[in-house]
Amino acid sequence: RKNTKRVPSFRKLLRTSKIKLDNKLKNKQYKQQSAAKKYRKEQKKLREAVRDAISRKPFPLEECKKKVAEKQEEEEEDALPLDMMDEDDLKLMEDLAQKASFLTRDLSSSEPVHVKKRKHESVIEKYEKVPRRMQTEPEKELIHLLPIKDKGGIIPQTREKPVLNVAQDEEEDTEEMEEAEDFNEEPLPVLTPEEMAAQRRQTLQERKMHIAALASAILSEPDNNIKKLKELRAMLMEQDPNVAVIVRKLVMVSLMEIFKDIAPSYKIRPLTEAEKATKVKKETQKLREFEEGLVSQYKFYLENLEQTIKDWKQRKLKKSNVISLKAYKGLAEIAVKCLCELLVALPHFNFHNNIIVLIVPLMNDASKMISELCFEAVKKLFKQDKLGYASLGVVKVISGLVRGRNYDVRPEVLKVFLHLRIKEVELQKDSEDIAPKKKFMTYKEKRKNLSRMQRKWKKAEEKLERELLEAEASESKEKKLKLAKTLNIVFVTYFRILKKAQKSPLLPAVLEGLAKFAHLINVEFFDDLLIVLHSLIASGGLHYRESLHCILSAFHILSGQGDVLNIDPMKFYTHLYKTLFSLHAGRTNDDLGIVLQCLDVMFAKRRKQVSQQRALAFLKRLSTLALHVLPNSSVGVLATNRVLMQTFPKMDLLLDNESQGSGVYLAELDEPEHCNAQNTALWELHLLQRHYHPTVQKFAAHLIAGAPTEGSGALSLDLSQRPATELFEAYSMRGMTFNPPVASVTPRRKVPSHLSVSFFDQDI
Repeated sequence: RKNTKRVPSFRKLLRTSKIKLDNKLKNKQYKQQSAAKKYRKEQKKLREAVRDAISRKPFPLEECKKKVAEKQEEEEEDALPLDMMDEDDLKLMEDLAQKASFLTRDLSSSEPVHVKKRKHESVIEKYEKVPRRMQTEPEKELIHLLPIKDKGGIIPQTREKPVLNVAQDEEEDTEEMEEAEDFNEEPLPVLTPEEMAAQRRQTLQERKMHIAALASAILSEPDNNIKKLKELRAMLMEQDPNVAVIVRKLVMVSLMEIFKDIAPSYKIRPLTEAEKATKVKKETQKLREFEEGLVSQYKFYLENLEQTIKDWKQRKLKKSNVISLKAYKGLAEIAVKCLCELLVALPHFNFHNNIIVLIVPLMNDASKMISELCFEAVKKLFKQDKLGYASLGVVKVISGLVRGRNYDVRPEVLKVFLHLRIKEVELQKDSEDIAPKKKFMTYKEKRKNLSRMQRKWKKAEEKLERELLEAEASESKEKKLKLAKTLNIVFVTYFRILKKAQKSPLLPAVLEGLAKFAHLINVEFFDDLLIVLHSLIASGGLHYRESLHCILSAFHILSGQGDVLNIDPMKFYTHLYKTLFSLHAGRTNDDLGIVLQCLDVMFAKRRKQVSQQRALAFLKRLSTLALHVLPNSSVGVLATNRVLMQTFPKMDLLLDNESQGSGVYLAELDEPEHCNAQNTALWELHLLQRHYHPTVQKFAAHLIAGAPTEGSGALSLDLSQRPATELFEAYSMRGMTFNPPVASVTPRRKVPSHLSVSFFDQDI
């Protein structure tokens, strides 16, 4: 039987310990350092060998002989002849010649023997005096081994160390360096721009085909081809500078679509040690390996996207310089798009909270495109989140971001709260609580109406229904808890800004949010909140739109659970009445939508708490306002007047010329209770009957007739059943369109000049 080595599974490869990875990294770094050190040593040896060879190079002998001969001739001319010397001197010279030291001296020199440096020493003699090196065997180095002990004592053990032929290695290295230099000196072929473009297109097409092949293989069989995800993800590090940017973008988008398709509809949790130790079927083991591989590759992919965004934010470039700094912005935008898509498409899958932590700070980014992408993604997530888990995570991160930046964030970050499904979930929760509970048949009813077999089936069916009801009850309870936590964080953020940052640019967004969610605030905070809202209005530091949000928030509070409180919001009525004429057909025309919401809450929902004098004053001032606003605002105002005339009795006083009671109408007075509105008439309706907009004409004629619900003066169902805010939006002229459209006028046909008859040509 063969002894085959078992190939490690993909799951085991994923479980590589951190220590092993660190050791591999250290070994790699050590090898690189040792290779660099060895290369430096070889270069140093090469330089020393070249320097030594240059210093040992002998001078040419022919030139030296010529110089020596000339020198000897000069010396012979200066020297004395031998016949002029004494015999004693000659004898001395002969004795000195027998000594060895004399032979080593230059005979033409007059310097003593002990002088080492000679200025006039000949070149040949210098060359001859250089000592010759005998070729000796290199000294053998000994390696000391462990000693041996016998009866005689300890015997040391040694071994000769093998000597490498250094000279031969140096020659081989120099030859290799010369070959490399010769190879580098060969010039690269110069390509024309057309050839370079064609080569780039070919390379890009090859990369595209490779990406498509890998993606189709993964999508066709995700279980078997999960390893190809790693190969595709490796293309995010494309190094060819000609196609690197496009290839990386394509790989990012391809991986995003692949993960959206193959990710399961549940969160994958890590296996426990007991689960790993137990034996399972092959199919289960294969599924586990697929899930582990998918989660790990998804994590690495998200890390790559995060690193791309960080490199662009920190203006950092990689050492390879494959991609320019300008191209990094395009890569970062694609990375943000991929993260936004995964945030919306996979809210149930792993690492969703990590994506939220990445996306939410980018909502405050300086780049308009990136911030808008993140806004839209979070809005979509809020709208489609039915369980509330993802919404709770986003709200937590936004609250921490606002607090961490010391309230220095863009107002749009808080305006995202307006898209939460809190109001819809609350209504659904109330309807579930109010709905009658299901009743089951009693034992007597079963005995009377059902047979034995039918009773048996009915019992099993009721048991199943009870279990389902229990599951739904636990789910709704969990949903309520999530909703309560989300609401708590939202209101804590709002109240913190109202308390600590009243002059912050976030205040309009806070007031708008309070106006929307005020009916969900706890009753305990009502008094304090109303005091804060009134102080903000009285301070005079708010814009008109912000003051309208304050009024709307206050009346939302009082129209909901605040009905039980004994609070008279007269100061809010007075402020709105006083500032109505701030609206006009210019920039403030859009603010009239908020005014219509305020009027609906102030009069329609609080009809029992409003006096007749207050209603008459608002009816008169709104009729005057309808004269100098755009047509859509006029339609909304007149629709509100219609509601006032139908809700409150005796509003037809203003349709009569005769005054009721004493006093004169004071139009400039800002107190609706004391302006004597009952002594005036709605003469504005006669002007509005001649308005250029047909819908305004219809409403004016309807109000002059007393706003009847039936008869000839009644409005059509299309106008009578729609609220004022909806009519305001329906007849808006933002898109430069007129509703209803203006009928085109056919131009008159011109008579040709040769057919026209002059006055003087006529026979009178």
